[in-house]
Amino acid sequence: MSLPRSLTARLVLTTTAIALLVSLLVGTATTFAVRSYLTGQLDQDVARALERSERGRDLGFPDGPGPGHGGPDRGPGDEVGTLSAGRYDDTEPAWVGTVLTQGPRGLVEQVAVTDEVSDQLDGLPSDGEPHEVDLAGLGRYRVAVSAEGTVAAGLPTSDVDDAVANLLAWEAVLALAALLAGGGAALVVVRRQLRPLREVAATAHTVADLPLASGDIRLAERVPAHLTDERTEVGQVGAALDALLAHVETALRARHRSEQQVRRFVADASHELRTPLATIAGYTELARRRPDDPAAAATALDKVEEEAARMTALVEDLLLLARLDAGRPLAREPVDLTRLLLEATEDARVLAPDHHWRLELPEESVEVIGDELRLHQVVTNLLTNARTHTPPGTTVTVRGTAHGFAVSDDGPGFPPELADTAFERFVRGDASRTRGDGSGGSGGGAGGGTGLGLALVAAIVAAHGGTVGLASRPGHTTIEVTLPAP
Repeated sequence: MSLPRSLTARLVLTTTAIALLVSLLVGTATTFAVRSYLTGQLDQDVARALERSERGRDLGFPDGPGPGHGGPDRGPGDEVGTLSAGRYDDTEPAWVGTVLTQGPRGLVEQVAVTDEVSDQLDGLPSDGEPHEVDLAGLGRYRVAVSAEGTVAAGLPTSDVDDAVANLLAWEAVLALAALLAGGGAALVVVRRQLRPLREVAATAHTVADLPLASGDIRLAERVPAHLTDERTEVGQVGAALDALLAHVETALRARHRSEQQVRRFVADASHELRTPLATIAGYTELARRRPDDPAAAATALDKVEEEAARMTALVEDLLLLARLDAGRPLAREPVDLTRLLLEATEDARVLAPDHHWRLELPEESVEVIGDELRLHQVVTNLLTNARTHTPPGTTVTVRGTAHGFAVSDDGPGFPPELADTAFERFVRGDASRTRGDGSGGSGGGAGGGTGLGLALVAAIVAAHGGTVGLASRPGHTTIEVTLPAP
């Protein structure tokens, strides 16, 4: 037989079982106590009867059996069922006595004890203490024999047995009533106490029925506030479920953002590739239509080569981002960051002489652990970003720090709507996905205007275990890169 699975049923069953066990223990203790008390009272009556018999013995009994003849006479305190016996002839050690019985007309009669009863009295110890014995034809008695062994008195235990049996019957009835009442009360109380748990479960079921497979999920369902008090067991469950729902909602939103980014990423990559492919197709068609024009063919080949290089750079950037997303490990070797910043700044001076380039380096050389090629790409992307999307005459400051570097400029800065998404892929200042003309502000996207420059910076720095921060306002923009210490 298997136990019920319902928590309510188990609690009610357990409570009822405990109540039944307590009732049995109390009933058993009560029964033993009552029986002991009644038996003690009976023993006192037996002692008094024995005392009366001894007094009668001292006064002397006439010879002969029966009342007034060889046995103790009936005393004023004797009850029906009283046994009185004695030995009156030393040559005949047999017990002679009577038992008071109820006659047919309600009169009390004295009946002589039988030889079998006499033999049983012989087997009792002569200590004056009552002993329980089942007398032949009379039933169970409490019998006491005097210390001299000459007088015996006894009383039946029927009254005690009847009282105990009646008590047991009442205990059984009361235990059954208590069991039914306790079970009903336990059922009501347990259901009431488990009602908050059912409310928590209802919240969980409501959330489980929501379509969570796709789309922008908003989990408005929460456990009621009064069921999240962690000082109670139900409150702990409710608070845990609330925390779980909050985490699930956050994860679903992150998944949705990721899906949107992937869709936008694919759309932007397709757009970026479509433009050079269309250019290549157009110039190829031009060269085909003018087979005899060497100038047209040369121009077409130049444009095809230029667009192919642009597509190659874009594909390489996409491939690098994909590898970083997949967790591909980078090289881990000492990199002289001071020398790297110096070389990159000198290259920027050559490429953009109309900008003012400043380099601030600490007195001691800064060294980090990482991939020198990728870290050089980070610095180059930031400097290219600064010179491409700021007007001529802008001052660009490269400052080395103890744990990284920062690139600042006094250009127009990031538009406020782009500052929070500057490091996302294909984010640029211009609404169309064409190459920027500088109107997008600093950080519009390095490397041909594809919007992958800062995304590559963030991905590479994150792969090194570092962080990238952006602070921008008109006239001052700073991108700070922090790398872990060696």
